[in-house]
Amino acid sequence: MRRLARLCLLFASIAGLLAVTLPAAAEQEQPVPATGDLEDRVPGFTERLENYRPADDTVSSAGESPPTIQRHAERPNFNLEELGHSFNPASFFHPELAPPEINSDLAFWGNHVFQGNYDGFRVIDASDPNNPVEISHARCNGNQGDIVVWENILVRSWNSPAGPASRCDGEAVPVGWEGLHVWDISNLAQPDMIASVELPCGSHTATAVPDPENNRLLIYNQASGGPCYFLDIVSVPLDDPASPALIWQEPLRGQNGCHDSGVILGDVNMMVCASGSQANVFDIGDNDWEGGSLDDPEFLYTIEEEGVGRKPPGEDHSGGWHSATFTWDGEVIILGWEPGGGAAPECEATDPDFTKSAFFYDAATGAKLGQWTLPRAQTAEENCTIHNYNVVPTRDGRDILVSGNYQAGTWVTEFTDPAMPRVLAWSDPEPLDPVDLGGAWSSYWYNGIIYESSITEGLNLFRLRGQTGVHRQAIRLGHLNPQTQEFSLP
Repeated sequence: MRRLARLCLLFASIAGLLAVTLPAAAEQEQPVPATGDLEDRVPGFTERLENYRPADDTVSSAGESPPTIQRHAERPNFNLEELGHSFNPASFFHPELAPPEINSDLAFWGNHVFQGNYDGFRVIDASDPNNPVEISHARCNGNQGDIVVWENILVRSWNSPAGPASRCDGEAVPVGWEGLHVWDISNLAQPDMIASVELPCGSHTATAVPDPENNRLLIYNQASGGPCYFLDIVSVPLDDPASPALIWQEPLRGQNGCHDSGVILGDVNMMVCASGSQANVFDIGDNDWEGGSLDDPEFLYTIEEEGVGRKPPGEDHSGGWHSATFTWDGEVIILGWEPGGGAAPECEATDPDFTKSAFFYDAATGAKLGQWTLPRAQTAEENCTIHNYNVVPTRDGRDILVSGNYQAGTWVTEFTDPAMPRVLAWSDPEPLDPVDLGGAWSSYWYNGIIYESSITEGLNLFRLRGQTGVHRQAIRLGHLNPQTQEFSLP
């Protein structure tokens, strides 16, 4: 069925950007082109971001939403109660409506939420979930803006080579530079960029791996695409965070880079890298396998799924594994992927189930246990994949997934039996008008609240209704980097 909506007309106008140009040797190794990232679909967006300067550095209002934003209380929903908002309007396609401050991933420390975006990150006080208050917005105009937080340290990803007008915390960024910036956030009202680590293929996403025995924070850095077929490991000394260093590059199986990785510590000590059509699973410490450590992972096996992967030019549903996490007992791996690079409407009624599913695998063997398929069809004007998510830590062993799925919104799904997952709640926004790339970049459970990072809106907060057992059994945390489970449960 042909997709005649306006969104697809926009895709057609920029089809030439779908392939990433690689050196000749890399092209021979990887004949099927990468799908790129959201910003790669928008002509002129990179230049607009590079040259963007906010009118001032004042804290944005947390009051009424701009007229272009659909308040999350007005969205179709089931069992999700809308709470507060912290608005940060952004747009890929419409500079006349909003700046290019695309909202991306989240991290949590105490009552504070850290929201990355394409021009830095915001610090938000969420002590009152009905009225989250922005404390500061640190500026750094490199795209993606994935973040991790550890005590007074924040590490932020810079994904693409810097241009001549690129800046971070008021300082010029060298042309061509890409990698990680390290920030001192001891003063939340005025974060200070204190160091940088240049990396061969930049930083698409970053995963925190605390290593207190060695007085350091390790960062598993994902470059996303080729020809960097390895995982960077960066060390940030806790007593000298201004002196970070790249200490190891772990080779990957398959001719792909990691897009994201999920880590579980405690008694499990495993890592899974969402990579192309082959998710790589590693041993990273004391467990039933031998040889792995936090700074020198030991490869275990790969996971492949029929339909998931990059396709030859002209074929639909091209993409790769995107996100990964574990159940809190470490027994199940949850994988999601990103057909169409996140810019395509991949959740229509006519799309195959594999484009709009989360997949469950036995962490000991990689055997498939089941999958959850988004049951609510999206329109041809809505970009949609199962994007970023986490699992609720519970005392009673129930497995509950909270997921952000672009314009399909936020969903809560129980998969205690992975072969028979069931929906507990959802909040699904109407298509953006005017048409844009947007929706829930990430949705995470943290201490009884569901936090949704909305690409074009900012931060939306929800509470799960009608599930008192979940709230009663959920474990409260002092902090959370969603890709990192710092302990395991029986």
